[in-house]
Amino acid sequence: MENRLIRLNKFFSEIGYCSRREADRLIDEGRVTIDDRDVLMGEKINLDDYESGKIKVTVDGKVISDTKMEQIVIAYNKPVGIECTNDLNNKDNIIKAIGFDKKLVYLGRLDKNSHGLILLTTDGELVNKIMRSRNNKEKEYVVHVSKPITDEFLEGMRSGVPILDTVTKECKVTKLTETSFNIILTQGLNRQIRRMCDYFGYTVSDLKRVRVCNIKLGKLKSGTYRVLSKEEVEELVK
Repeated sequence: MENRLIRLNKFFSEIGYCSRREADRLIDEGRVTIDDRDVLMGEKINLDDYESGKIKVTVDGKVISDTKMEQIVIAYNKPVGIECTNDLNNKDNIIKAIGFDKKLVYLGRLDKNSHGLILLTTDGELVNKIMRSRNNKEKEYVVHVSKPITDEFLEGMRSGVPILDTVTKECKVTKLTETSFNIILTQGLNRQIRRMCDYFGYTVSDLKRVRVCNIKLGKLKSGTYRVLSKEEVEELVK
């Protein structure tokens, strides 16, 4: 029987510890060891040896565990000021703010000055499945801006805006009040909504994400989270 060799970054993702990109970062920073031996980028691991306990994998000196059997996804209402970063020395780190008792990976980001719904999971591979842009996952926001909204602004936002050396995809935009609107995106460029508004001379004063795919923020209080049901997760990854 052939050995079940797998790249170390894929191994981290498949056991639900973190995404492949995050695993590469940990390896590059020299924080990962196998049986107290430093590992190299691109190195492979024998799953048979890992599952039988013949080898141990550690991060920062702590033995990692397989969280795949308990795939947990949580919905968190991120307050303004909390930052989506893996830097645990950052006092505003989202993982510290949540205080969950298992390793979490966030599915997409919200910038520090934005608030609302963000999803996090114990399953790193799930991140790859959900966040592929080609899946056209909808994300819905309520946005307040600095001046009255015009029909020209709404049509411009809907049609596609030239930012970051590309043109944004067509999207749904609905006026709510004189200075606020609802927008539904299927892509996630860096600070996309803020850049789109800025292109038309509007400054965002408040940005709140209220939905990701089938998951709604609802009445979840700021700074709190809830664990998604099995049915919600299944719908999310369809």
